[in-house]
Amino acid sequence: MRMDATLKIKEEFGDGIKEEYDDTVENGKSSGNENKLETIELEDSSTESDASSVDSKEELQDDLDLVLDQFSDDDDGYDDGDDADWNPEVTPRKKRRTSLSSISPSPAKSSRTASPSSVQSKKGKGRKSSVSRSLPFSISEDKWKSVDEPDIEPTQPHFRPRLTPGVQLVSNASCSPLQYFELFFSKSVIRTILENSNAYGAMRHKEKKPWQDISVKDFKTYLAMVIYMGLLKCFSLKDYWKRSDIYSLPYPAKIMSGRTFFRMCAALHVSDPKLDAENDAKKGTPEYDRLCRIKPLYQDIRDACRSSFHPFQNISIDERMVASKARHGLKQYMKNKPTKWGYKLFVLADSLCGYTWDFFIYEGKMNVEQSKGISYDAVISLANERLLGAGYKLFVDNFYTSPKLFRDLLAKKIWACGTVRANRIGHSKKQAPRGNIRWFREDNLLFVEWKDKRDVLMCSTFHKAFNGDTIKRNVKGADGVWAIQDFSVPAAVLDYNKHMGGVDLSDALIGYYTVLHKTRKWYRSFFYHFVDIAVVNAFILHQQMAKMKNQKPLTQKAFREALVRELAGTGPEYAPNRMPPACTSDSHLPKHISGHSTFGRRTCKMCKIHKTPVMCETCQVALCFVPNRDCYREWHKPRPSDESDTE
Repeated sequence: MRMDATLKIKEEFGDGIKEEYDDTVENGKSSGNENKLETIELEDSSTESDASSVDSKEELQDDLDLVLDQFSDDDDGYDDGDDADWNPEVTPRKKRRTSLSSISPSPAKSSRTASPSSVQSKKGKGRKSSVSRSLPFSISEDKWKSVDEPDIEPTQPHFRPRLTPGVQLVSNASCSPLQYFELFFSKSVIRTILENSNAYGAMRHKEKKPWQDISVKDFKTYLAMVIYMGLLKCFSLKDYWKRSDIYSLPYPAKIMSGRTFFRMCAALHVSDPKLDAENDAKKGTPEYDRLCRIKPLYQDIRDACRSSFHPFQNISIDERMVASKARHGLKQYMKNKPTKWGYKLFVLADSLCGYTWDFFIYEGKMNVEQSKGISYDAVISLANERLLGAGYKLFVDNFYTSPKLFRDLLAKKIWACGTVRANRIGHSKKQAPRGNIRWFREDNLLFVEWKDKRDVLMCSTFHKAFNGDTIKRNVKGADGVWAIQDFSVPAAVLDYNKHMGGVDLSDALIGYYTVLHKTRKWYRSFFYHFVDIAVVNAFILHQQMAKMKNQKPLTQKAFREALVRELAGTGPEYAPNRMPPACTSDSHLPKHISGHSTFGRRTCKMCKIHKTPVMCETCQVALCFVPNRDCYREWHKPRPSDESDTE
């Protein structure tokens, strides 16, 4: 690797640097800072060098290591350099190469570029020296303890949430998909969007006909069409209204014409155009707001997410990418993410159901003097103990984990667990068999290393080093036969694998039927993502409410289909299938299916979960008929459509 970097540098700067080094050695110059970085490839130019030339070679070798580190590839996708705050960031910009002027023999420049601190400060390429500088404590091999040595039992969190965890609605309430969705896109939110969109549309309107304002009904139909496009994908938006035999989609034309849809797309505007103009005049000043064009809806969605649901004890924080390749300053690049280009969001989600409880958009490095690093600031901002309560267990990945963060969270009565990078604790690899566990404690922090296929390093404030847990792995033996073996595993690893996927679950639910599509305005990408958050969170609320009532919830696809019908006003409101039209008799008496309370039971037609020995002799369907689960009564309740038919 180092030889390849040497050849690469020689191709960049030629052989002139080698000649300068030879002249330096022959003249016996060994003045330290004056001749640093004057050479790239160290060779024995003369066997008759004095002691001063030997010292000069040693200094030049050290400088060569630093320069070669600058040209070596960083495969992990993170900046592992001067990591005083432990907040490495991914950047799409190409690494700057050392210019020929920076390694010229000029005394002024060489003295400035030769110091190790200045070399390490450039994007953190001097990784060898930066690790020792960023450590809060020095770790020796003597600190590590084996799994046989007992560990103390840490203080377990006493869970005291500010609100009762779960859905913040009346437990016996029966809501349709539209009513769940309106918790996030309320009437006031829609009214604000319509006022700003109509003002923006009238301002940009250039046709002879006067601008026609968008009504609430039109906007709901537009939302129905946007969600419908997530269910049924077409290559182009115009394909939804094509009349050819290949497409032939009657529903889009039934609820809205293509011309009306594209007119509303062009007029869609979240913020007040007058405030946008005032904000644009502040560009280049500290008062400029980069998120001005999405601020009203952005804050409303965050407030609605926090007020409609309260997370359970296990929560997780991770990044989310909103795909975009627009030319905008908010766009980020993340090498190790499936969506590499886009807008980055930091999200706090419930680990059990994947509900997006809070999030914020990353705007770039701001207030560097007051900041302790983006990973530290993101966790402290989202894990607000005043809104959450005390006793929560937070799970994060190695981008966030640091001793300072975990100690500060513990002071706020929030316990934490996460993977940690080796350079942050001064970890050195050691040969050990698979399943080997070693650990050490620093105050309230547990650091544990587990040997799996790779080294796994964990940090936790509420776990014990080892509780006797095991995990199964398929291992190939010496005879070439694969067999299942049990290996010891720390409890921190098991809990991390179980509870870290809250944000990933939320991303997966959004990705199945995402409404995001290409647009010319960057802020409309955020609008579509806010619609995705609202739909998925509304679906999770529906799931939780159905679970509380012992009912079978709808699938996400069926939930979105019902929501589209309600928004467009083209179908009946959501309700379980009840009495068929053929049941016109007023006599609906229950009877036992087989004359026995145990044998011959069938699945209830209403809840579709429990089995029952009772059925309706008129409808010929099995229904639960017990005090705490009276599906028989719910099945025979008249529907609004039935009452309108009788009138």
